[in-house]
Amino acid sequence: MNLYQTFSDLGGIGLTCPDSTPTVLGLLDPSIAPSFLYYSYLPIIAIALLFGSFVLIVSRGTLAGRLLLWIAIVFSFLLSGEIFLWIAVSAPLVHFVWQIVIVLHATLVFLLVYFTHAFIIGENMPVKWQWSILLPLLPVFILAPTTLNLSAFDLVNCESIQGPLWLYMYAVELAALVTALFLCVRKSKQTKDQSERKKVLILGFGIIIFFGIYILSNVFGDVTLVYNINLFGPLGMIAFLAVIAYLIVRYHAFNMQLIGAQALIGALTAIIFAALFVRVIEHVRYVLIGSLILVIAVGVSLVRGVKREIRQREELSIANKGQESLIHAMNHQVKGFIGTARTIFAELLTTDYGQMPEPSKPLLTKGFEEMTEGVEYVQGLLRSNSAHSGVLPFDMKSFDLKSVVADLLSKQKEVAEKKELSFTSTIADGDYTMTGDATMLEEAFKNLITNAILYNNPHGSIAVSLSHTDTKILFAVKDTGVGISKDDEQNLFKPGGMGKDSIKHNADASGYGLVFVEPVIKKHQGKIWYETEVGKGTTFFVELPVKQVS
Repeated sequence: MNLYQTFSDLGGIGLTCPDSTPTVLGLLDPSIAPSFLYYSYLPIIAIALLFGSFVLIVSRGTLAGRLLLWIAIVFSFLLSGEIFLWIAVSAPLVHFVWQIVIVLHATLVFLLVYFTHAFIIGENMPVKWQWSILLPLLPVFILAPTTLNLSAFDLVNCESIQGPLWLYMYAVELAALVTALFLCVRKSKQTKDQSERKKVLILGFGIIIFFGIYILSNVFGDVTLVYNINLFGPLGMIAFLAVIAYLIVRYHAFNMQLIGAQALIGALTAIIFAALFVRVIEHVRYVLIGSLILVIAVGVSLVRGVKREIRQREELSIANKGQESLIHAMNHQVKGFIGTARTIFAELLTTDYGQMPEPSKPLLTKGFEEMTEGVEYVQGLLRSNSAHSGVLPFDMKSFDLKSVVADLLSKQKEVAEKKELSFTSTIADGDYTMTGDATMLEEAFKNLITNAILYNNPHGSIAVSLSHTDTKILFAVKDTGVGISKDDEQNLFKPGGMGKDSIKHNADASGYGLVFVEPVIKKHQGKIWYETEVGKGTTFFVELPVKQVS
């Protein structure tokens, strides 16, 4: 029978199943379902949707993350449909939902294989592979509203009689399971990375548990007509999500960090919510047993993960301190060597050692300038490192910021004009007396202006302004340069956090300039921020408090 004949044969939507009484919306009777249904299905729906959404957000919308969420959504619809089959009163609606269930099964099969490929390969599945999965599923989508899907309706037991299409569906599900395992095994043999090999094999194990438990429970229920066994089928999804959580914790799958605590809290919340629906006191024991197993399993994994994380951080901290000390010592030595060479060039340019031949003077001058830049470069790295570490000494005293900025602007204007950049500046009238380290603030402002020069477009412009109110001083540097991309923004104020194209614009970029600026501004109880548009430029703002000095 097709869908239209089904409604006709059942006498319309008013025909109800004899074992139920409509108590909710005139369509549902929650009392006829086993109470364990709510404990088994509702928490799993909540956990699957929350877990899938969390992975999608944290993984920043990766293909594998999107597919995992779709698996959770389709599976949740599937479980919701099965809940409806238990508690619906209208026979035609029960029959209609039963027809839809096989479509959800087919969709889940496609998503599972697609997800497996995206997870282990890390890229989209070729279109021809997608069609090779879809083609065996087309008969299911086409024949769902026919008697090949559901041959009749048993009004006494209020259930539809499955047709031969379901045997075909189970065969396709088994083939999909084999295909997913084949992808995992093939990938494990191709990779030489032991960690990667374990990851894909563990995923294969999770797929076996997921589809194995779910398919076997459905087959057993169909063969024996004991549909209570279906209550345990969705537990395969929990096992599957537990495997994904383990992969995230152990192998940082989806580029995510430890989520054991969030997963544990979410699962316990769902369990407590589900416990509200347990009406038979004997079933509370099952709730407590399930909760205890979950807490022990996830708790042990979480504690081990935290211990491992602490140990790794301690080891990393020791290694970083050693590396930092080594780099600091090397920088000091390099600074000493370059400084000595600079002094030698400076002396040779004087007449104390006799008149140098005229042809040698340009070379000596070039050497002097290069060594001067080298000393300033190393000093900048040392200052940035000290500022970031919080050990940079500050000489805080009263000074006039206006005169400091004015002197800086005159020097930087010459640098900008040599690069054929337009340079304008405005300083509002007023008293700019404040307490701070004039040298450090001048160096921080110089860094911002230098960046505007180096990362500007040819023949671009730079506008610098200094203004104040009764309580705040505002310094701003606006350029018409390349702007800052979203990817570069994440590392802008981090050590070594230069943009991916920085070297193209500045061969001497170190990624430590803004690492110096930010701590200096914060030391003066100020704040720094910026506005940017890729290809059109960036404006950096610095706000400092006015401090009255007695």
